[in-house]
Amino acid sequence: MSVVAKPKPPAGGAHRGPLDWRLAVEWLSQDGVISAEEARRTIARCSQAESAQHPLVRLAAVAMQRASDGKPLDIESLAQWLAGRAGLSYLRIDPLRVDVGKVADTMSAGYAERHRVLPVQVTASEVVVATAEPFLTDWVDEVERQSRRTVRRVVANPLDIHRYTAEFFALAKSVRAAQKAGGNAGAASFEQLVELGKTNKQLDANDQGVVQVVDWLWTYAFDQRASDIHLEPRREQGVIRFRIDGVLHPVYQMPMGVLNAMTARIKLLGRMDVVEKRRPQDGRIKTRNPRGDEIEMRLSTLPTAFGEKMVMRIFDPDTAVKDLDALGFAPHDSQRWEALVKRPYGIILVTGPTGSGKTSTLYSTLKRIATEEVNVSTVEDPIEMIEPSFNQTQVQSQLDFGFAEGLRALMRQDPDIIMVGEIRDLQTAEMAVQAALTGHLVFSTLHTNDAPSAISRLMELGIPGYLINATMLGVLAQRLVRTLCKQCRRPDQGASREALDAIVKPWKISGGYNPYKPVGCVDCRMTGFMGRMGLYELLTVSEAFKDKVTQQPSMDVLRRQAVADGMRPLRLAGALRVAEGLTTVEEVLTATPPLE
Repeated sequence: MSVVAKPKPPAGGAHRGPLDWRLAVEWLSQDGVISAEEARRTIARCSQAESAQHPLVRLAAVAMQRASDGKPLDIESLAQWLAGRAGLSYLRIDPLRVDVGKVADTMSAGYAERHRVLPVQVTASEVVVATAEPFLTDWVDEVERQSRRTVRRVVANPLDIHRYTAEFFALAKSVRAAQKAGGNAGAASFEQLVELGKTNKQLDANDQGVVQVVDWLWTYAFDQRASDIHLEPRREQGVIRFRIDGVLHPVYQMPMGVLNAMTARIKLLGRMDVVEKRRPQDGRIKTRNPRGDEIEMRLSTLPTAFGEKMVMRIFDPDTAVKDLDALGFAPHDSQRWEALVKRPYGIILVTGPTGSGKTSTLYSTLKRIATEEVNVSTVEDPIEMIEPSFNQTQVQSQLDFGFAEGLRALMRQDPDIIMVGEIRDLQTAEMAVQAALTGHLVFSTLHTNDAPSAISRLMELGIPGYLINATMLGVLAQRLVRTLCKQCRRPDQGASREALDAIVKPWKISGGYNPYKPVGCVDCRMTGFMGRMGLYELLTVSEAFKDKVTQQPSMDVLRRQAVADGMRPLRLAGALRVAEGLTTVEEVLTATPPLE
């Protein structure tokens, strides 16, 4: 929460020099942020021992109570207050918006540490420098002279300045060391330019600079909640981008020689063919995040015009243990889904486009039903996450071992529950039906727009209606939408309410509307959104639905019967989440098919 204080220097003139914690407490009391009694208590507690910590860090540890609401003042609140006191802007440092290369070119690491400042933005005419000592300005003239730019000071959290000073300059040093070791060499592209008189030495994947940059990349991605890391070769520079909450963010521009060495390093760790760059490859790496949790990363390479592109999919270690509420299931659907997965045999399908969360739903569901009394076996392409409670098999097309062959082999492994990564053809569909008819519970995925379309898709593959009726238990269609940041969302009673009325009213669902709109704050990087949640459409196969399937119906007939049996379409499910203030109408309309 922000603490706003008007710039008001203390009596006796503007302060000059380092910030003193006693003076900060006096100013906080003068500005009415804390009471006089709280100021006396704080001075008594802080006077008991000396400390080399920054005054704001020291005061935050005391947890002073704010006079207005009694809540404790944290380091961010104190930094915002100090910015107002000094008449400067406050900045929450977002590492995704900092060009680390330009930061390192502006000043040395030693200079930044000595003056406790950090450049965070460099333009043609200006350098924005973050500081937690706004009354120390002796460094400004020198930086302006060296950079030939105007310095604009902002106040930032002293802990962030200390952390990112170390991280940014260490990264820049590693990149420079790697670039120096490998010269200007790059991988061959369709537009290869011959540079006369320059070295052709290639960077080694085990070069210390490359190792450090790759380690930074992964640590950084885990810290920023990235779901995917993209290493993209371009004509002049390589580009690193993170996908966060479904949106790609540029992170860093890397010399092509360094990017190629990073790709080689990651391929080496993922047990991929480092030399082969002409065909796509897949691999996987297991590592740990800073908290010590195991992280699975799936690797994929693709040859492009300017070199080899790599995408790393990061799998959340908590996905497999999430309950249905955490995945985004509404109570209406979670009860019906739990009833389905407890059935002893039959087929349950999960549908949706790539990246809609199907794997997370299946793993989380299988994890809960994989007890010691049952044998859970999977056939996947590729294995998304290693789960000790499953028996997981990898499809290997080069050995003529596909989903159908894997499923046929699993039938001889005494399974109780089978998960097939995807039903792509008639042979796999027939094997899934056969498994369900012989007393197994089968989970699989299909690529369809909604749940009723899965029935039509199976018929198009060649599965007769009577076999669908005999084996199909239900179909779950899903999408992912961004959730609103709870720190900055604001009520929205305008167009959102009208759009909600148009979607919800025909369904006669009772309940009030509490729509919110995104605003943007430092916690959500000014996007207004933080995290994602699932929207679900669950079709359960009833006797009435089976009658419609037998009669070779149209999609409209199937959809109407599914709704009569309790299915809520994806757009309606999204609208109900908007009414709860969890997402926006725009997100739902973008992610879900229209109501028909």
